[in-house]
Amino acid sequence: MSVTTGHDRVPSPEADPLPALPTPRRAAGAVTGGAGPDAGDGRPGVALITALLGFTVINVDVSAVNLALPAIRDRLHAGMSGLQWVVDAYTLMFAALMLSAGALADRAGARRAYGWGVSLFTLASLGCALAPDISSLVAARVLQGSAAAILMPASLALIRQAYPDARRRGRAIALWTVGGSVAIAAGPVLGGALTQTAGWRSVFLLNLPVGAVTLLLLTRVARSPRRPAPLDLPGQLAAVVALAGLALGVIEGGHEGWTSAVALAGFAAAATGVLAFQQVERRHRAPMVPPAMLRRREVSVSLTVGFALNAGFYGVVFLLGLYCQELRGMSGLATGLMFVPMAALTTLTNLLSPRLAERTGRRAVIVAGQVILAVAMFALLPLTADTPLWLALLLLVPTGIGGALAIPALTALLMDSVPGERAGTASGLLNALRQTGGGLVVAFFGSLLATSGDAAFSLPGMRVGLVVVGVLLCVTSAVAGALLPRDSRS
Repeated sequence: MSVTTGHDRVPSPEADPLPALPTPRRAAGAVTGGAGPDAGDGRPGVALITALLGFTVINVDVSAVNLALPAIRDRLHAGMSGLQWVVDAYTLMFAALMLSAGALADRAGARRAYGWGVSLFTLASLGCALAPDISSLVAARVLQGSAAAILMPASLALIRQAYPDARRRGRAIALWTVGGSVAIAAGPVLGGALTQTAGWRSVFLLNLPVGAVTLLLLTRVARSPRRPAPLDLPGQLAAVVALAGLALGVIEGGHEGWTSAVALAGFAAAATGVLAFQQVERRHRAPMVPPAMLRRREVSVSLTVGFALNAGFYGVVFLLGLYCQELRGMSGLATGLMFVPMAALTTLTNLLSPRLAERTGRRAVIVAGQVILAVAMFALLPLTADTPLWLALLLLVPTGIGGALAIPALTALLMDSVPGERAGTASGLLNALRQTGGGLVVAFFGSLLATSGDAAFSLPGMRVGLVVVGVLLCVTSAVAGALLPRDSRS
């Protein structure tokens, strides 16, 4: 299916609900016309493979690292707080910097920005693999998240540049999104297998040869044009402070106490960042988040729903990875295999979702996806250390369906609700809110799971977290049902 964005019809990269969604307008900037070197270099397949490699590796890294957390805890003597930061340092930097990553790709040119992203991601992966302690690992994960934010919009821009023909470009983007789905499916299995056989550091070392091959292929991709695109650096800094402060408050509040000095400092930083962001955006000549856009009902509802959907999905991945290894004593590989059926259902549902939206309307599909994911949260409540594995696998089924059903329709609705020149901004916002939802739910769940400040797994804490996220999804599904237009069809 296609997403209409003004004069440009951009095939919607919506086959995977897990990787962050690209920014169509920014990518479109790489296409200047049908002639010249910037319209393609005659070898579009090279550009597609190059973009696929980078996009795939950042998605494999997310899911693979989740399966390596218990091993990281044991080798680096980290507590639950440290494990939460290993996940959130990556996710929250990814979320915050996505707000301006498209503008950076425009200013530098897609190929150059992509090279920066791949190089930084590869070096940061080496830093992760060599980390002597948990603090060093978290610092390297911050760099990885920053690199992923640069890489994401530039990867799609390379495809847009290489395929001036809309039909061929649509097929290429479809392959790009399928690559993300396969990466998510392979990530847990790969992470579990590597951790069990070669150690947790091998999960990061795997990125080095992939990065080297990607950079080598990039030399065969045509140079990209540059476009003047304003950067809102003060607003970007305020966004980073707000998200980092909020994560600090939630993570440390769960371990040190909600009134502890470090938790209160985190919440104070978050509040300061939010206020500063609001002031900067009001005064900046090209704000990252135009206030008028947020006043549109379809936009505000889409962003809220996207936050809740990622909170549900990534929350389950985080919880079940620890549940299988910490509580049940399963190996990393066996735990990874637990996620294969869910990942397969995710990919299949992605492919079916646009057709269902055409028949029933986007609103119905968006609401149904949230309800199914909420059911998944409540269905996992009876899990214990003795629950039969076949039943645990069965209870994961709704998780693989809910988000995958809602995200494609949600993305298409959002893109159709903004002018063409704002499509990149809207998509960047959705990326940022979804990643923020995934990052904050890990912070929240981790604070509930930890017992006495260590990394012990708490079933009561898991259940509280599942109920909270399940209720959140019920609320957002009701909001979507009440506020989204009835005739929103693909």
